[in-house]
Amino acid sequence: MKSSFLGLTLATLLFAYLAPAAAAKPEWAGQGHGKKHQEQHEKAPEVQIGSYFHEDQRHAAVRFYGEQQSKGHCPPGLAKKKNGCQPPGQAKKWSKGQPLPRDLTRYPVPKEVLVKIGVPPAGYRYVRVANDLLLIAIGTSMVVDAIEDLIRP
Repeated sequence: MKSSFLGLTLATLLFAYLAPAAAAKPEWAGQGHGKKHQEQHEKAPEVQIGSYFHEDQRHAAVRFYGEQQSKGHCPPGLAKKKNGCQPPGQAKKWSKGQPLPRDLTRYPVPKEVLVKIGVPPAGYRYVRVANDLLLIAIGTSMVVDAIEDLIRP
């Protein structure tokens, strides 16, 4: 009985000694997905109001919508009254740095345009409002930047 009690005591002491070591994180812990995700977040470009779109993106978008107009394809929502697909008066009811008014009709940007101008940064999306292509923040709908006058008369 003494030997089984001594064995049980020794096992308990050994377990008490090794348990904290087993519960401690190994040296490689924390090097996985969490750190990679954090590094990607840190590398994400900061988007400044009015300075996201570059000239080549502007030219590509204007060229795409201009070609659509020349083929007789006015984007949905633009007036077709022999005025070059010009928008019906709501063109500038938005401003950079302000939320996009809820009553403005938003249209998705075609994949062909996304290929030419690139995908928006994380947390943002492109929308077309009347004759303008906008970069807006997801959630707040704040207008960050714009390519204005996609179709010119």
